[in-house]
Amino acid sequence: MADDMNTQDDQALADEWAAALEETGDAGQADIDALLAADASSSSNNRLPMEEFGSVPRSNDPVSLEGPNLDVILDIPVSISMEVGSTDINIRNLLQLNQGSVIELDRLAGEPLDVLVNGTLIAHGEVVVVNEKFGIRLTDVISPSERIKKLR
Repeated sequence: MADDMNTQDDQALADEWAAALEETGDAGQADIDALLAADASSSSNNRLPMEEFGSVPRSNDPVSLEGPNLDVILDIPVSISMEVGSTDINIRNLLQLNQGSVIELDRLAGEPLDVLVNGTLIAHGEVVVVNEKFGIRLTDVISPSERIKKLR
């Protein structure tokens, strides 16, 4: 009985695909290839050369947010997080954790926190309280050239 249901479902799915393919018309693979080739040749004429980004900034001037190139990326959301510390733990010990368990981290008390943007270290800071919420005061910001070096 279950096989009859699967067969009926398969047939219904096949009928839906057949109807969808009929709606697309008589376009064959040759027509699709021709359209792709025409699009590739016309778009290659309109493409601008890519700017190459050097591994080292061209000058030591501070980074500014002015100019048309940065306007494109200024509204992209990024994830910022603060890392108190980290440690490695095996799965056996992880499964034994419960409320009240203490995990020893690799940092000393009072050391600055790491500020990460999309997982990349950009600064160090200390915890502060602002309007009854936690915040972080940046104590050291990593220069853009050092961030680029860490990406490699």
